[in-house]
Amino acid sequence: MTFCEKIWTRTATLLEAIHDHPFNVALGDGTLDRERFAFYLVQDGRYLVAYAKVLATASARAGSPADAAFFAQSAHTALVVERALHTGYLEEFGLTAGETAAVATSPTCLAYSSYLQATALAAPLPVLAAAVLPCFWVYQDVGAALLERTAGAADHPYRTWIGTYSDPAFAASVEQAKAITDRLAESADPETRRAMDEAFCRATEYEWMFWDSAWRLETWPTGQWLRPQLTRTTR
Repeated sequence: MTFCEKIWTRTATLLEAIHDHPFNVALGDGTLDRERFAFYLVQDGRYLVAYAKVLATASARAGSPADAAFFAQSAHTALVVERALHTGYLEEFGLTAGETAAVATSPTCLAYSSYLQATALAAPLPVLAAAVLPCFWVYQDVGAALLERTAGAADHPYRTWIGTYSDPAFAASVEQAKAITDRLAESADPETRRAMDEAFCRATEYEWMFWDSAWRLETWPTGQWLRPQLTRTTR
């Protein structure tokens, strides 16, 4: 078995929990309320900025021009295509830039982003490739499942979101990310492969936590003890 085949088997129960999470169930049913979806979009937009930087770092560290080009293009897609999807929905919901800016970055969003950024700076390239893979693969897996579930609902409120992550072009990028990761795993020493395994699992755990945080409209429990930020006034 390849690295990807083994790690997909190891995380099978976690992946099932992702599909069965109330957020994704409601998303597929079309009953997910706008408040939760808007919260998710704001957090995911911020995550994608960090994720794009991580992918750009992977591009800079890649050993082959083809791998470098793939990670660079993926960084561009995260910043331009996926964030445009988010912006479209937020505008449809009537949320202004000021209103979205006022939403605090959730603990889970900050944690996941920080984990990937730390991995990009401190871990070997094979470990970084494994850490960024779940954001490709899990989303494609969820998108494909939701597309199948909603095939007869042409007026589904989240059709555009589902279409983005079930698109054949996105599936092709997932296969390329998997191929790169498998190739890096083949030449890695046992310690690095173990680190790759753990990185993939940790990032997949964060994927579940990210949807769960949106479902709960996660806030900082410590915020109640902080004084309001002071603003300067001019005379």
